[in-house]
Amino acid sequence: MRTLLIKNARNIITMDKDRNVYPGGSLYAVDQQIVAIGNDIPYQAADTVIDATGKIVYPGLINTHHHLYQNLTRNIPFVQKTELFDWLITLYDIWRCLRPEDIYLSAKVGLGELLKSGCTTAADHFYCFPNGVSGELIDEEIRAAGELGIRFFPTRGSMSLGRSEGGLPPDEVCQTEETILRDSRRLIETYHDPSRFAMVRVGVAPCSPFSITADLLRESASLARSYGVRMHTHLAETKDEDAYCRERLGMRPLEFMEANGWVGPDVWYAHGIYFDDGEIGRLAHHGCGVAHCPCSNMKMGSGVMPIVKMLQAGVKVGLGVDGSASNDGSNMLGEVRAAHLLHNLMHGTTDIGAEDCLRVATMGSAKVLGWADDIGSLEIGKAADLFMIDSRQLAFAGALHNDATLPVLAGLSQTVDTTIVGGKVVVAEGRLVGVDEEKLARMAQAASNRLLNEASLRTKIDYGRMRANRSYPNF
Repeated sequence: MRTLLIKNARNIITMDKDRNVYPGGSLYAVDQQIVAIGNDIPYQAADTVIDATGKIVYPGLINTHHHLYQNLTRNIPFVQKTELFDWLITLYDIWRCLRPEDIYLSAKVGLGELLKSGCTTAADHFYCFPNGVSGELIDEEIRAAGELGIRFFPTRGSMSLGRSEGGLPPDEVCQTEETILRDSRRLIETYHDPSRFAMVRVGVAPCSPFSITADLLRESASLARSYGVRMHTHLAETKDEDAYCRERLGMRPLEFMEANGWVGPDVWYAHGIYFDDGEIGRLAHHGCGVAHCPCSNMKMGSGVMPIVKMLQAGVKVGLGVDGSASNDGSNMLGEVRAAHLLHNLMHGTTDIGAEDCLRVATMGSAKVLGWADDIGSLEIGKAADLFMIDSRQLAFAGALHNDATLPVLAGLSQTVDTTIVGGKVVVAEGRLVGVDEEKLARMAQAASNRLLNEASLRTKIDYGRMRANRSYPNF
């Protein structure tokens, strides 16, 4: 059995229900499981011993919503200053050129970024399957996650309603419902592990109300529940979505979900910006979770999720970075900080603090993923999923007064010294273990260049250089 001892920490921030902290504490793990935590623990030796003098230990952050394939389409001028629907229409034309090797590289970049920012568990929503390309694209993400050592929760997304039938995406990235359901079964049967401390769990995730049919929603729910896996989709993200649902479906987005069996404690939505007070109450009643993605919502101008009302109502809320094309990064500590600042601005400085936002990104996210028995806090019996920061770095000088909020409020470089998943060190001294980061970056950039060039040849649009067709002020 693999053993791990972390000793002499400046502090251990547990994020347990009492938010206990252990200044000068230590932690001992056997295989993946924490067996002792606190001061004066009865262990002095282990296979891996880390002297954490000057370092603060935190539970691993948990990302509840991402689109890893988008890491190859970041910072593209052509989609700046666009709203969500226009943004999606443009990017779909690029994403239909994706290849399996692109998915692998993009996932490795995105998951590597997450690990380097203290994230130890990541959910992903993959829904873009170009015609003529291998359908086994999520397998490439799972391969990348296994190589990096991150705990992974891929969800098998889907789009069946193309432009020819009134949907938003081009037909070339949509699939038949039979194909979607068949591959969902394959992924669940091949990879889903319901056991404690699993490294891979799989969910079912039709994309959004404007890219799927009611039939696909119902069939997906039936399939997911027959296997006992969780369900995920986008919901209530923009005013355009709300208007689309009212016009096309005759109901609001949450009503559409309720009418098709997509509510319950096994369901979580991404965004949830435009839920009204009554719907927030219904979310709590149904036990649904919501992934809050503040950076993406701000970049796209989508709006602000009513997180205070949700938490007060008892809705499960976690944190997500969303796709890297709408965030341009996968920094979970940065996401916690953005959430804190955004909601200070929107709700005032007394309703939700920095430590509360850290709690949302740890235990809140664990509850959203239905994984709170294993992850989300540092306690005996839970997984040794954690990250450490060195309090002695320059960016923390003058700030060592509250260790629980330190990485949220200070250290804007967001430097994580060490990340550990299941008792195994996967980031050491700020670098991914066993990964040539510079080589990976070069390969991913080359794939991104090829992707944009191929899309430009198909559409006669230079996506890499041309700005969106709208006027720009001279400043």
